[in-house]
Amino acid sequence: MARPRKFVESDVVSSASEVFAVRGLAAATLDDLVRATGLGKQSLYNAFGGKRELFFRALSEDREEAARAVSEALAHDDASPLERIRGHLLVLAIEFSSSDRRVSLTTRALVESTGEEDGLSTAARAGIDQLAEVYAACLEHAREEKEIPADANVQSLAMYFVSVTRGMELLGRAGVGRAALTAVALDALRVLQGESGARHGDPARRD
Repeated sequence: MARPRKFVESDVVSSASEVFAVRGLAAATLDDLVRATGLGKQSLYNAFGGKRELFFRALSEDREEAARAVSEALAHDDASPLERIRGHLLVLAIEFSSSDRRVSLTTRALVESTGEEDGLSTAARAGIDQLAEVYAACLEHAREEKEIPADANVQSLAMYFVSVTRGMELLGRAGVGRAALTAVALDALRVLQGESGARHGDPARRD
């Protein structure tokens, strides 16, 4: 009869996530994970299959949480769609410029991937697509509200905002300050200017 586990998997995954966020998949060692999780090497292997498998488990949960956080940030009905995006980007500028902000595992996977056939690339792309879906829903609402032109390419713009936010994340990690990231956040919205934006006012200029 198998012995019952004396640990909570979600707690182990959360602790491992912190290690991977700081060190990445390649640099993190089993000893790092043992220290962070409190589990022995054999227990980690038995429960998760190894370091790489544990990383993908942590990445999956991190990806879901990231998409949920963005979705909640863009869900406020008391502001227009573009104002929600603007507020969201400004909050990220603050968060990403914090010295103790950890890099998302999706970004870690993207940086460490070696090409399209690499599992890290596939996992990172899944996270990117998930975030893009959230931005696309808000941008579609913006188009319905005539905040952006009717012929705007919502999918392309959604991927653009994923690119901007992931870039801001890496810049913050490199030490770029809040003022510079705030400027990036505000300038990112200027690409949405058009005839509709001009008629309704550009949220990026409402300081």
